[in-house]
Amino acid sequence: MHIPDAFIPLPQAAVYWLIALIFIFLSIRWARKEMSEEKIPLIAVLAAGIFAIQAFNLPVGMGTSGHLVGGALAAILLGSPFGAVFILTLVLIVQGVLFGDGGITTMGANILNMGVIGGFVGYYSFQGLMKATKSMPVSAFIAAWLACFIPALACAVEMYLAGTFPLVPGLAAMGLYHAVIGIIEGAITVVAIRLVISAKPDLQSTVIRGAAA
Repeated sequence: MHIPDAFIPLPQAAVYWLIALIFIFLSIRWARKEMSEEKIPLIAVLAAGIFAIQAFNLPVGMGTSGHLVGGALAAILLGSPFGAVFILTLVLIVQGVLFGDGGITTMGANILNMGVIGGFVGYYSFQGLMKATKSMPVSAFIAAWLACFIPALACAVEMYLAGTFPLVPGLAAMGLYHAVIGIIEGAITVVAIRLVISAKPDLQSTVIRGAAA
């Protein structure tokens, strides 16, 4: 899902960067208000974990690849979609600048897809599902699946608008692969949340906030 340089014309890439920068600014403001000594280790662990799970890429075709995202996991554990934007931005900068995974000009689109769309879809899906099901595993699994699947479709639409590949084959390829990958992401998200809560029981109230919101 990491879009390389030259896959998006510069004018379009600039638009995605502009949108991403707005959310990056809001995520930094969130971090200034919410980041405490207790949260810093969790943010570090989440950033390292998401970096690791995104390293496993599966070729989708037409020059793109599929992988886990991690946006829902970050948003749920930190209690805010802006937490996901903050962490995914850090991860994508390191990946793009140091490892060449994703382009620099297209980093705005990557942050928009995985951080913004992934984080907001994951967080608010989790909240809504918690109200309906009162079940953390069910809610987290579905929210993580959606937070993997929907950004993949957004990426395919961006590639279509850029003229990189056709819409229907792109949606089919990205959608099918990430529908399957999303199952893995959902399972990992549920397990990770349980492990973190068992280690830090005080996070229980943050994770289940959606049930009472």
